[in-house]
Amino acid sequence: MTKKFASQGDMTEKKTSFVEIGEGLWAFTAEGDPNSGVIIGDESVMVIEAQATPRLAHKVIEEIRKVTDKPISHLVLTHYHAVRVLGASAYGAPEIIMSEAARGMVEERGQEDWDSEFQRFPRLFEGHESIPGLTFPTTTFSEAMTVYLGKRRVDIMHLGRAHTAGDAVVWVPDAEVMFTGDIVEYHSACYCGDGHFAEWGHTLDNIAAFDPVSIAPGRGDALIGRGMVEAAIDSTRDFVDSTYRPAVKVAARGGSLKEAWDAVRAECDDKFGDFAIYEHCLPFNVARAYDEARGIAHPRIWTAQRDIDMWDALQG
Repeated sequence: MTKKFASQGDMTEKKTSFVEIGEGLWAFTAEGDPNSGVIIGDESVMVIEAQATPRLAHKVIEEIRKVTDKPISHLVLTHYHAVRVLGASAYGAPEIIMSEAARGMVEERGQEDWDSEFQRFPRLFEGHESIPGLTFPTTTFSEAMTVYLGKRRVDIMHLGRAHTAGDAVVWVPDAEVMFTGDIVEYHSACYCGDGHFAEWGHTLDNIAAFDPVSIAPGRGDALIGRGMVEAAIDSTRDFVDSTYRPAVKVAARGGSLKEAWDAVRAECDDKFGDFAIYEHCLPFNVARAYDEARGIAHPRIWTAQRDIDMWDALQG
């Protein structure tokens, strides 16, 4: 490779925050690193997103223990990416929940994705030696399921494909708060390397239809208040559309991946260049947008070698 991925050089520790976004509902955020969510019920706690390693997961657990001593009974993984799920063992949750489609991604590309992300994100995988292996759910669902944490109802739903084929959201109806995973981001680039561009906007519409008071997004600050929620959904939609639209035009005239890269940069750099992980996401986003525009509906598996080959092609 002529130069490293942007994420390989990002070794600066991020400042974490633990913000209450509704009664007994918390967002663990880290300046563009993967977020986690916490739901405190009458009897136990549900955590959303595990983090990349048990070491990182313990940072979330430390914050939980500052506000409750209730046991962690459920861990919800909104989708499969290694940086989201491989810290699961730290929580000791007896129930680990994923959509059936997300579990299918673990089966199909779990180790390949782990190897790829390990190469790209050295800082996030500090303490990787404590990962016991791939994370599989104990419980899956197709469209929706409901969990009761005592009297507190939690709805876990697949509202459509976006960031991955298996995206789930977590809705707490008594507080009108949603945990969206990486379907919604705030001042952070969307990672679209396994995405479904043409469907993402419809899935955002489905989220907006719930009219959430607050959202814990996949990356970026907690979204508190309907104004902030609406702004983040609109920004996410603009990011996805602005990435896909130029790639479609290049693919339609038979242009190359490098031409798509140049066209997407021309559209997106000024608007999103200051977003967290923008430079890291961009090559993977362009590659997937270019594939989808050429009719490749099922995202190709990223491997450590494919990452390198793609990056080298874009340096020409």
